[in-house]
Amino acid sequence: MSENAEITGVISPEDAARAEKFKEEANEYFKNQDYTKAIELYTKAIELNPTVAVYYGNRSFAYLKTEFFGYALTDASKAIELDKNYVKGYYRRAAAHMSLGKFKLALKDYKTVTKARPNDKDAMIKYTECCKTLKMLAFEKAISVEENKKNIADMINLEAMAIEDEYTGPKLEDEKVTLQFMQDLLEWYKKQNKLHRKYAYKILLDVKAWFMAQPSLVDITIPEDSKFTICGDIHGQYYDLLNIFELNGLPSETNPYVSLIILFNGDFVDRGSFSVECIFTLFGFKLLYPNHFFMSRGNHESATMNQMYGFDGEVKAKYSAQMAELFTEVYNWLPLAHCLNNRILVMHGGLFSRDDVTLKEIREIDRNRQPPEEGLMCELLWSDPQPQPGRAPSKRGVGVQFGPDVTQNFLAMNNLDYIVRSHEVKNDGYEVGHDGKCITVFSAPNYCDTMGNRGAFITLNGKDMEPHFTSYEGVPHPNEQEYLLYHNKYNEEGAEHVMNTPVILLIYSLRNNGGFYKIIIITKISNTYAI
Repeated sequence: MSENAEITGVISPEDAARAEKFKEEANEYFKNQDYTKAIELYTKAIELNPTVAVYYGNRSFAYLKTEFFGYALTDASKAIELDKNYVKGYYRRAAAHMSLGKFKLALKDYKTVTKARPNDKDAMIKYTECCKTLKMLAFEKAISVEENKKNIADMINLEAMAIEDEYTGPKLEDEKVTLQFMQDLLEWYKKQNKLHRKYAYKILLDVKAWFMAQPSLVDITIPEDSKFTICGDIHGQYYDLLNIFELNGLPSETNPYVSLIILFNGDFVDRGSFSVECIFTLFGFKLLYPNHFFMSRGNHESATMNQMYGFDGEVKAKYSAQMAELFTEVYNWLPLAHCLNNRILVMHGGLFSRDDVTLKEIREIDRNRQPPEEGLMCELLWSDPQPQPGRAPSKRGVGVQFGPDVTQNFLAMNNLDYIVRSHEVKNDGYEVGHDGKCITVFSAPNYCDTMGNRGAFITLNGKDMEPHFTSYEGVPHPNEQEYLLYHNKYNEEGAEHVMNTPVILLIYSLRNNGGFYKIIIITKISNTYAI
């Protein structure tokens, strides 16, 4: 029986028993963090017996773990429809709403849970934190209306920032990034040190000025004898970023990169504990080789995502709230896409909900803003391919899913060969889909220290523009870090699962220039929760 079919008959005892067996098998895969296999088995259970709320609730939880928030929301709602007293369904739906930024809807579900379980401390914490978030958002909205908000970049006074005598880290030469500075910075970060705030601010101000002068769609010409590398999501995995440089060589004027920011690509930041190190490394190379090192915006280059997934808290802990706001200003100016030799379009997410989109339209997007919930900019950052023809609602709840026919039509209209995007974890770090016309690349191996995937990058040359793939394993990174520790704990029927995703509590330990330790406790809201 299809899970979407209307339930008109009685489920046979045999089908019910088989469905229950599939659920138990799925639970085991879930415990072992193989969420894709768990989803497959929960789906089989639902197909055999679509009347059981728990099956939808469990699959919703697995979708939350894989960040398919749109699917998670649908399943949680279906579970509640089947059983109004199924409390886990409200938890799951609230988590999906939170992840999609629908805080009022999340609060409504958390309120239902607290009424059903008044002694559940975790539910009360969720409810309270959601209330605080709504109040904070309302306050920020009021402030933005009452004041003409100043440009943060204009408020930075670099001359007032002194370089302490005890600082022995990398230093800008004549206020400019040099190759020596970048080489020193890589080693400095590798030893878990912090770049002086004056240099950090200088890099941000300079890179913002550069990006402001760029179009939303950047055209890149690759000479026939030049090597070009495309990287996907990094997500704060600094030591894996260093490994890319080891495998492929450091960026240079004869080794150009385009580094993609994607939901789970670049998305240079969030989740990993070294997002600050990653982004300053990338921005530094952008300033060093502005015409040979390229960066495009991902869905995680946004204020909301950074607040939910760790980067905002990391910047505030390592530097300041003012710098976190400046990062938001910089991200607003990141280009949305790159076109290589008029043949390949590279973007973080994917294609569009309508057929007639042209490169000219992409070039004309007013990108200096937070990503909207719909439209071309949203879809460039959020969309995903699907194997089926046509389009479908996004599994994430944002953007659209597009089939091979959509890809082919877009390429034909714009006289392109293929598209490259990131935004999704792939077992080998890459995937070639849509008859070779849609390539996904993801550069963060063993994503969140749990997924076990390989990372990858693409190399091509200007002569034939054919993609070649390098796939690699993750490398060791410090375990006892004096950095943000990201942990999300879920309790599912007594079993604890830990995943490096957004957290309720972030603890940061920082050695300041005076040699002391500073402990900062930061309250955050987890994006998923289950009972």
